[in-house]
Amino acid sequence: MVRGLQAIDRRTAAGRALVTFRSELLQDLGGEAAVSAQKRAIVDLAVRTRLYVDSIDAWIVAQPTLINARRRALLPVLRERQALADSLARLLGQLGLERRQKPIPAPWEIDDDEPEPVPEPPIVPQAAAATETSIEPTETSIPDPAPALEPTS
Repeated sequence: MVRGLQAIDRRTAAGRALVTFRSELLQDLGGEAAVSAQKRAIVDLAVRTRLYVDSIDAWIVAQPTLINARRRALLPVLRERQALADSLARLLGQLGLERRQKPIPAPWEIDDDEPEPVPEPPIVPQAAAATETSIEPTETSIPDPAPALEPTS
């Protein structure tokens, strides 16, 4: 049985980063439901290729030198790492580099049985509610209009 990405240990930082990378790729493609089986296979290949590139990068950084002094040449792993990085770029290019929106469901696909969510009234903290006082208008709180002056001749 092929385990694929299920073999990744999600307890490690690298495993969590790969799972996050996969979910971000799927979201950028419009969500898991909008991605075809072929694109999902390319996403899985891209995730595994990124694992390989990241692992080789970690090994390369730990090396004291990248040059084989006896042969006066770069280590062959650098060429292999670059081939994997190019492969990852091609896979990502096949998926498309632009972000896509999730498809909007057609009106007949929307479940009308679900009631519309009712917005809850705002919660006023009790300390603020205790300090607020209501002012109700009374007859004495409104001044009488000033008497009109009559013009003198």
